[in-house]
Amino acid sequence: MCPRLCEFRQQNRRKFPDFFNDRVPSFGSIDAPLLIVGLAPGLKGANRTGRPFTGDSAGELLYGSMKRHGLARGDYKARPDDGFELAGARITNAVRCVPPENKPVPVEINTCRQFLIAELEAMKNLRVILALGQIAHTSVIQMLKLKRKDHAFAHGSRHEHNGLTILGSYHCSRYNTNTGVLTVAMFDHVMGEAKKAAGL
Repeated sequence: MCPRLCEFRQQNRRKFPDFFNDRVPSFGSIDAPLLIVGLAPGLKGANRTGRPFTGDSAGELLYGSMKRHGLARGDYKARPDDGFELAGARITNAVRCVPPENKPVPVEINTCRQFLIAELEAMKNLRVILALGQIAHTSVIQMLKLKRKDHAFAHGSRHEHNGLTILGSYHCSRYNTNTGVLTVAMFDHVMGEAKKAAGL
């Protein structure tokens, strides 16, 4: 358990009684060869809707890119009942609960890693992990018990481990796109690499 996250969740249940306000489950088929790992649910995004990257600007970029690459079908309407589906991909977060100020602390990231481990064990067809941002990348590297110094994060980084490809991208957050750290073209390129590596 993460006391700080639990307390924050309780506060949000009182403040936003219509929000999902719980641990956000993964989205997509467990049989997918591609797993996309984000940071954590956004307060008024996935924490509100109950589906990863749904309801905020990060989802607009992520799901738009996935659809352009044939990794999703249907119309994304920023709500969990929009009928939008993933094709060959699954999405999860390094931290399942919304953290205060969108900043999980190390003990929360470490505690939540058990869910990442469970994802890895359950995804028998997994070939590629695309980590969105430094925290997600580090959590994946630690989950795989790899040395961080030998598996550095960068936008477009690529590492191979026992038949598994680990790709890195800057997080598709509004902050990164507004500041020009990440462009649509940059993100689309990495998504294309993930699709190709997954054999999709």
